[in-house]
Amino acid sequence: MRYAMLIYTPEVDPAAAPDGMSGDTAEYAALSSEAAARGIMRAGDALQPSGTATVVRVRDGRTLLTDGPFAETKEQLGGFYVFECGDLDEALELAARIPGARHGAVEVRPVWELPADMAATPAGASASRAD
Repeated sequence: MRYAMLIYTPEVDPAAAPDGMSGDTAEYAALSSEAAARGIMRAGDALQPSGTATVVRVRDGRTLLTDGPFAETKEQLGGFYVFECGDLDEALELAARIPGARHGAVEVRPVWELPADMAATPAGASASRAD
């Protein structure tokens, strides 16, 4: 089953990262490499700061746009992974290894397995980045 790992952390300027966060980039890279080597990596990326976000709502046929995140909170969605895991326990073990879990929180959610005719990617295709 696929699990989304939504990584919520306090937003910081990478150049002024607090002590203890300086090694995070290498840890993220190592976890991503390991997951790819194990064949469980389906997607993953870091997101730009919440101030670059635009929220879209449609009400009564009108499109409403709002700058920034939906809610003002200390922790913002900063990145995500999608891993193919054997079960929830494996997903939780991986989530605990995400560096953002030490500074914020990692929300683990099962991905709804849609029928092939509704899937966002063609049957058999991977949603992984091709870098």
